[in-house]
Amino acid sequence: MKPMKPALSGQVADADIRLLRIFRTVVERGGFAAAEADLNISRAAISTAMSDLEQRLSLRLCQRGRSGFSLTEEGREVYAYSLQLLSALENFRTQVNSLHAHLKGELNIGITDNLVTMPQMFITDAIGAIKARGPEVMINIRMTPPAEIEVAVLDGRLHLGVVPVIKALPGLNYLPLYSETSQLYCSHDHPLYGKTPIEDKELRQQDVVAAAYAQTDEALQHYQSLHVSASATDREGIAFLILTGRYLGFLPTHYAERWVREGRMQSVVPEQRQFTTEFAAITRKGKRPNLILETYLELLQHTIDTRIKD
Repeated sequence: MKPMKPALSGQVADADIRLLRIFRTVVERGGFAAAEADLNISRAAISTAMSDLEQRLSLRLCQRGRSGFSLTEEGREVYAYSLQLLSALENFRTQVNSLHAHLKGELNIGITDNLVTMPQMFITDAIGAIKARGPEVMINIRMTPPAEIEVAVLDGRLHLGVVPVIKALPGLNYLPLYSETSQLYCSHDHPLYGKTPIEDKELRQQDVVAAAYAQTDEALQHYQSLHVSASATDREGIAFLILTGRYLGFLPTHYAERWVREGRMQSVVPEQRQFTTEFAAITRKGKRPNLILETYLELLQHTIDTRIKD
């Protein structure tokens, strides 16, 4: 009774794949000497590789010597199996690479309101780029307050969010996007419209609408020094109240520009009453691999880098 030969121990490693590729070439070229040119390694290195493979498999794969090269019966079977394995690896590589050309699935993005008028259209341009690369990608945009976006990204309901950076959360990655300037505005019907100079005492007596959402410390300092008598949950609400002619309010300059251009709003003492807010794209740390999200982040970073160079 023949003793049992030990099976190939452990999992197939990268080194095993390399040895099998050498073995395939040797078989297809009919020997070590003919395989040298294709493999670009010496005959001695090929001989060592074949010996290593035979030792790894505990099988005699071929006869080599003065009589020439020939496969053993076991060698023929291993050759057939190696073709199946190497073919499967090549198919896997092809299929994975094809995913990059055939993106399919959803990209769920949460965005703070009224960023569409931001001149640096990083988010918009990157969405256009990923849609061009993957026509079957379904883009879902949700306009919600920053705190809700952060929670939704953390629990996986959103892949990516665009929020003001008030306080960085440890579970999120931040990709800087915009620096947004906000100024204090009044409407053309307000008593301060067109008036200069404006004393600080008079400014403090005016009704002001405050943002009822998280603000930077710089923004809060402005509100604390003014007479806040109304609030709004978003920028559109602030604009509504400013346009009544009864309130002052802070708006991003890019958002207020259309009303300023029409003569319906103007900034009030902008050299004193303005602040800057940083915006970032957020993703969850330790997220599962997602080809669509990773592709979008690459395109977003490329868009940012290109604009900076320009």
